[in-house]
Amino acid sequence: MLLAIDIGNTNIHLGLWHEDTWRYAWRARTVAGKMTDEYAVLLRNFLASARLNFGSVTGVAIGSVVPSLTGTWAELSQRYIKRQALVVNHETHTGVTLRVDQPDQVGADRIINAAAVVRLYGGPAIVVDFGTATTFDVVSADNAYIGGAISPGINIAHDALVARAARLHKVDLVPPACAIGSNTIAAMQSGIFLGYVGLVEGLVRRIKRELNDPSTRVIGTGGLAPLFRDNTDVIDMIAPELTLDGLRIIYELNNGG
Repeated sequence: MLLAIDIGNTNIHLGLWHEDTWRYAWRARTVAGKMTDEYAVLLRNFLASARLNFGSVTGVAIGSVVPSLTGTWAELSQRYIKRQALVVNHETHTGVTLRVDQPDQVGADRIINAAAVVRLYGGPAIVVDFGTATTFDVVSADNAYIGGAISPGINIAHDALVARAARLHKVDLVPPACAIGSNTIAAMQSGIFLGYVGLVEGLVRRIKRELNDPSTRVIGTGGLAPLFRDNTDVIDMIAPELTLDGLRIIYELNNGG
């Protein structure tokens, strides 16, 4: 079984791939100060819930945007699973050319998403990943990663507004009934949610214009992707396990799979 570990700023997404499917998937909070042994206990409990143990894992692939935890999970793999983890970075063989100014500054998650898109869908494509940040990653028609855009995630925008405005309080981030809010809650939901839809639509429209290719597909991933897809027509498909799939694909490329 391959253990794929996607370490984000807010959550860590783990998946176990076996016999051509994701058999199990778990999420844990990202805690930058957590020790290797603490995460090992957490992983052991996850595996035990599936009647598995560390010995069930035959390979490990890590994609991380939290540098302090990259080594933590690599050490966990070495000490507890007894496997050398594949840690994805800009130098990893991914099957994707990084056609950008500074490849070493491209986040692992963006590289991994591009690798998944190239293998599963092909370019040209735009990946909109709704996470702590919302990233727009662009794959060209010849399957190169050519850059994209990074914006604050909707939860960050919401939290920043509440923190800086004394009379505003947290609201549920759901689409309002209409754009004109007749009370403070509805007005905030309109400004935050519909405003964010406008951000997504505007950036997708501009990127498509620059690509100038009508076959460009827009793929949404991340926890909030289904909610946005239901409230805009610019997202063509949802791929909830896209980053895990990218880790699997890259692992197989580097291990004769």
